[in-house]
Amino acid sequence: MVSARTRDGTRLLVVGLGRDGERAFEADAADAIDAVPTAAAAIETVDRRSIDCLVTAHELPDGTGLEVLDSVRERDPDLPVVLSPADGSESLASDAVAANVTEYVPRDEGLEALAAAVDRALDRGRDRRRRRARARQLEAIFADPETYSWVLEPDGRVRRASESALEAIDATDDDVQGRRFWAVPWWDGPESRDGRSAIRSAVECAADGTVAHRELTHAGSGEEEDPRAFEVTIRPVRDGSGAIVSLLAQATDVTERVRLEAELRESEELHRVTLNNMTDTVLITNDEGEFTYVCPNVHFIFGYTDDEIREMGTIDELLASDLFDRERLAAAGVLTNIECTATDKAGREHTLLVNVREVSIQGGTLLYSCRDITKRKRREEALTALHRTARELLYAETDREIADRIVEDTTDVLDVPASAAFLFDTDENVLRPAAASTAMDRLHGPLSSRRANAETIAGRVFVEGGHRFFGDVRDAPALSDPTTDVRSAGFVPLGDHGVFVAGSPEIDAFDEVTREVTDLLAATAEAALDRVARERTLRERDRELKRQNRQLSRLDRMNEIIREIDQALVGAETREEIETAVCERLTSADRFSFAWIGALDTAADRLESSAHSGTERGQDYLDAVSLALADGDAAGGEPSVATAIDREVTVVSNVVDRLHEEPWREAALARDYQSIVSVPLAYDEFTYGVLTVYADRPDAFDETMCAVLAELGETIASAIAACERKHALLTDSRTRLEFDVADDGFVFARLAREVDARLSFDGGVRQREDGASVFVTVDGTPPSIVASAAAELVAVEDVRVITVNGDDESADGGALLLDLSRPFLALRLADHGAVLRSVEATPDRTRIVVDVPSTVDERSSANVVSNAFSRVELRSKRSVDRASAHDLRSTLLDRVTDRQLEVVQVAYYGGYFESPRAKSGEDVAETLGISPAAFYRHTRTVQRKLFDVLFEELGLPANLSKPVE
Repeated sequence: MVSARTRDGTRLLVVGLGRDGERAFEADAADAIDAVPTAAAAIETVDRRSIDCLVTAHELPDGTGLEVLDSVRERDPDLPVVLSPADGSESLASDAVAANVTEYVPRDEGLEALAAAVDRALDRGRDRRRRRARARQLEAIFADPETYSWVLEPDGRVRRASESALEAIDATDDDVQGRRFWAVPWWDGPESRDGRSAIRSAVECAADGTVAHRELTHAGSGEEEDPRAFEVTIRPVRDGSGAIVSLLAQATDVTERVRLEAELRESEELHRVTLNNMTDTVLITNDEGEFTYVCPNVHFIFGYTDDEIREMGTIDELLASDLFDRERLAAAGVLTNIECTATDKAGREHTLLVNVREVSIQGGTLLYSCRDITKRKRREEALTALHRTARELLYAETDREIADRIVEDTTDVLDVPASAAFLFDTDENVLRPAAASTAMDRLHGPLSSRRANAETIAGRVFVEGGHRFFGDVRDAPALSDPTTDVRSAGFVPLGDHGVFVAGSPEIDAFDEVTREVTDLLAATAEAALDRVARERTLRERDRELKRQNRQLSRLDRMNEIIREIDQALVGAETREEIETAVCERLTSADRFSFAWIGALDTAADRLESSAHSGTERGQDYLDAVSLALADGDAAGGEPSVATAIDREVTVVSNVVDRLHEEPWREAALARDYQSIVSVPLAYDEFTYGVLTVYADRPDAFDETMCAVLAELGETIASAIAACERKHALLTDSRTRLEFDVADDGFVFARLAREVDARLSFDGGVRQREDGASVFVTVDGTPPSIVASAAAELVAVEDVRVITVNGDDESADGGALLLDLSRPFLALRLADHGAVLRSVEATPDRTRIVVDVPSTVDERSSANVVSNAFSRVELRSKRSVDRASAHDLRSTLLDRVTDRQLEVVQVAYYGGYFESPRAKSGEDVAETLGISPAAFYRHTRTVQRKLFDVLFEELGLPANLSKPVE
């Protein structure tokens, strides 16, 4: 009977059994038998092919079966070998067993015995290979440096440890054998108690027949070594009967796996958080459009939950069904930036940018990536509208045009209905409404002005700067009108120009985009307002420059006139020459149309033309108008008359004004006189008439021109006064005026009253740069008392006693020299040709005598005296003549120096020339602070010059010219 072992593909090698042995196994498994006749062939076959069992005879042509057995054992110790001798013997059987034969079956026991022996040999061979394989596996496990292994007794004591496990704790077999597994140093560390407990429970679990798994952390062998994570597995090892004979413990380093798992968990969490919070939404559908995946953040765009999206069924309910071309997608694989609109759960429309891609994941074939670009789209549309507004603002020329434009474009730019613009009024410090939309009028009503302060929202925004947006403006404390239907509002300052206001009847209408664009619109308007302001300033500056240029041109022309007039005044000898030269210079080269000088005729109480020049119609004009002072007044008479009355500059910018109210205007306009200026010819209380100039255009006399002409009037008056002074020195006819003065401020009156004496002044005045020096005769009190009193007066700068009437200084009477500060009456009168002849002051009254030449206006001279004192009374007026034809005094003064005159005056008033002399020459010299020789030299010089004048001017005999000592 053939063994079943040959029917499962087992290969037998039959050696030296002949055809009878081969036929014993060929019946059912001929392909599994290799038959060879010799030992060499057997060894060669074993080397060449894989044999499951070798059956050999003992007697072979080239050896024995035991020799084949020895050779096979050297090559494969586990190969089953059946020795089948022809005749068995006890000694051969003993040798076969000693050679480690698997089975020994003599052939005479029959084929069935041989087949049974082969079956047993195969089983033993397989069992041996299995045990050897297990042993190799165990050794391989123990040799794995990445795995730490232990063999344990069922009670947990260590039987064996791998080299890697021993090296990890720097131990040997002797250190761990026999110790409880959970007590070995492997589990020492900060968490040793928990680790040992876990290992012990795992050992107990494995001893009960269950594989136990634990994950623990090993602290490592060094202090700087990072902790490692290990997965510990303890499994039971059973024998053939199923009894647990040992435990196999293995620890695998899973640190990297734990790290990767942690990173994976973090990545998954990050992915989950990202998907839940990112604004882009991802959707996956199959070919029919049914959802296979909905991103958790789908509510950000659509407002639906992911479950509500799935309940829609297909994506066509969410996006347009014709969103893309399937053929294009199939050709390209991906379609990007498809713009479409979608409506969210609240009914709001969104603009989306969709990317579609072909995929194959969890039943999904199409991936939709949706990005909400509503804000971006709105911003682009708003910026486009804003660009159009900015372009139109480039052509605006006024602030109101700009205000109207931004209000008109607010709906397109901001998508809010109500808007208004306030412009700042710098004159009144208020914000005035410059423009408002129809919706603003409907929702809020007419706008009113706002003060630029914190009492209103617009005022606070303007003052503090920075925009203010309100979700509900009714919550604002500074709301000017709580009944307004405007709910959302934005207030943005327009720099220093005003405030822009935008509003809506909806609450929270100003989102991020709307606020941003509102700021941009306001900034654009502010830039336009700045431009208009700059252009306005430039225009005003240009106009001002042109005006100044015109003014400078006129001033240049006027300066040229003034220079010409000054030159003419220097050379003029008479008043007539002065007046004629002035009129001719003013009207030469078509500078002005007409000019004339009018003098007051006191008898007729009217102005008389003393000189004129210009157009031929000028004289006709003077004949046509009334120049009587009684027919005009300072407010409405002919300009010349008005100036003569109030002695102020009169300007008529345009003759046409009040044309029918004043007759002289028609006469002036008929002669093409369109603007007029009249200036008084006044100099230091004296008025010499008026100068009136006419121009053929309106506004020919601006403020500067009038000031120049007014100054010219003073110059003309001064020149006339100088001529009259010159003529006054040459005339013999004079008017003597006597005045009684009652003024405590007059120095003579005050001194006379304080010292109770009579003071007299006989007209001897020596003019100094800052005042005048006068000789005063004292009668009734010692001169020293008068000198002490005079030294206390502000008007007296210095005082000296010249002489005393007697040998004792306390004697009454004498002479003083007073240095008086300006103004002094004698100097003011002299400027106009009049002479202060004498002053006599007593404690009761003060009398002043003034000589006025016939060429000088005596009324003006009287006015000088009247204006100098608070109370003045004219006591008498009479005509006097000089004793000679020429002014001897002037001739003498021209020949002597001021110092010589001072010396003889001090000598005269000091009594040097009296007989007997009150003072000697040495005394006078001491008073003057000079040497006696200098005194005598000055005195003799003056005497000689005085005699020269007498003899030359009066024709006295020459023998009388010798001075007397």
